[in-house]
Amino acid sequence: MDPDTFRSDLGMEPADVYLRRRIAVLTGVLVVVAVVAWACTRGPDKGEHAAVTVTPSGSLVVTLPSGAPKSDAPGAQASAAPSASPTPKPSRTRRPGDPCDAKDLVIALQSGQEVYGKDATPTFLLTVVNTARTECTVDVGPRALEMRVTSSGERIWSTADCVAGPGVERQTLERGVPYIRIIKWDRHRSGTDCKSKRPRATAGTYVATAFVGELKSSRVVFRLR
Repeated sequence: MDPDTFRSDLGMEPADVYLRRRIAVLTGVLVVVAVVAWACTRGPDKGEHAAVTVTPSGSLVVTLPSGAPKSDAPGAQASAAPSASPTPKPSRTRRPGDPCDAKDLVIALQSGQEVYGKDATPTFLLTVVNTARTECTVDVGPRALEMRVTSSGERIWSTADCVAGPGVERQTLERGVPYIRIIKWDRHRSGTDCKSKRPRATAGTYVATAFVGELKSSRVVFRLR
């Protein structure tokens, strides 16, 4: 790794220290997002709280309360007229290990620096969090979990280009435990032609975005010198 990859322009922080700080900050943000996303789907339950713990390996785990909201009047639903509303269809029960639903995932992308010198390698932190009650699986291969670099709307580079083999990597996501991937861009263009020499990207402003299924992260703007 280039020693300047995760340093500020002043070069005051070692790469490993900077990266650990980035991971800790982003993970904390994602935990908050996960709790908020869960709360939005839960409704106004009272007396329940999310708990945050740290595993022996250093992973941050969010434990969210379970259980459906209860009616204040147990007989209220029974007193309603049978024809008042159609009978709801039973929802499919999710089993551990089933594919993740897009609505249960939170994806985020962050750049190591805002400006990269001519010899620095642009490096990014890509994180996916499952907010569902049950663990699920998602393809985190370079095609399904893609990071794309564009400039002025033009596609410059993608992790999905020129992938050797099937490029499939199934990952089980536990509730609230982030999946983290570090992605490096070699500053060259990519495309469907994997045999020709790839031209080097010029200096300028670029935008990085991550995708998984129908979801995409916020845009990350950075500059190459």
